[in-house]
Amino acid sequence: MKLSRNLAIKISGVLDNWLPPVVRDSKLFVYLPFKYLFRDKAHIFFTFKQKAPYMSEAEYVKLYREIDPYLIKRETSLNTGCILAITQSVMGRKVLEVGCGNAYLAKKLSNKYLLTGVDILVNTSTRKENGHIQFVNANAEHLPFENNSFDTTICTHTLEHVLNFEKAIAELRRVTRKRLIIVVPMQKPFKYTFDLHLRFFPFVESFLLAIKDIGTPPKSFVCKNLGGDIFYYENRQ
Repeated sequence: MKLSRNLAIKISGVLDNWLPPVVRDSKLFVYLPFKYLFRDKAHIFFTFKQKAPYMSEAEYVKLYREIDPYLIKRETSLNTGCILAITQSVMGRKVLEVGCGNAYLAKKLSNKYLLTGVDILVNTSTRKENGHIQFVNANAEHLPFENNSFDTTICTHTLEHVLNFEKAIAELRRVTRKRLIIVVPMQKPFKYTFDLHLRFFPFVESFLLAIKDIGTPPKSFVCKNLGGDIFYYENRQ
C-alpha cells in the first residue's frame, strides 16, 4: 500500500485528535484495519509495544524483516516541508544519513555532497541503483565511524523506532562535526498504531526534553513543527 507522508499526517491527525482516546486506543476499533493491512502478521502489531522493550537487537531486526512486505510503502517518509528544510540546512561536504531506507534523500543530496548511507539492512537494489553512494549496514545505536567523521549527520523517521534512544542520540552527536539534523513524527502515544514506533513526541517540547541531557550538548539549535513533523537541527561547533 502506498501513501504519501503528507496524506498520512492528515489521516493520523484525524484519528489521533478527533476520536475519543477510549475509541482510538481500543483493540476492537483497530482490529479490522490491522487485519486488512497486515493480514497474518496483524498479531505482531497488536503485541509489539509490549514485547519490543525486551527484545534483543537480533530479534528486533528479524521482526522488521518479517513484517517489511506488509508495511505502508512510500517514496519517502518525509513531508515536503521537511525535505526543503533539510536541503537548506546541510553544512560542509561529508554527509551521513542514518536510517537511509531506499536512499531517497541520500540520492537527492548526492549530486552536491559526499554521501554515506546507513541502515540496519540496505537492500541490494538500493546499492546497485546508487553506486556513487557509500552504504553501510549498521544500527543507529552502534555507528562504525570515528568521532566527528561527518560535517552533517541526518536522521529522519528513525529514532521513533530505536530500542535505546539515548544511545542513538549520543552516537549521532559523537560522529557529527558541524550540524546534526533530525526529523521525528509529532505523534501521540497510543498502544495500537499502524507503525512500529516505540518513541512518541506529541509536542516539540517532548522531543527537546528527551534529548537535552544526552552526550555533549549543542552550541545552538532550532526545533519546530514543520508540516506535522518535528524538524530539529543543532550546531555542534
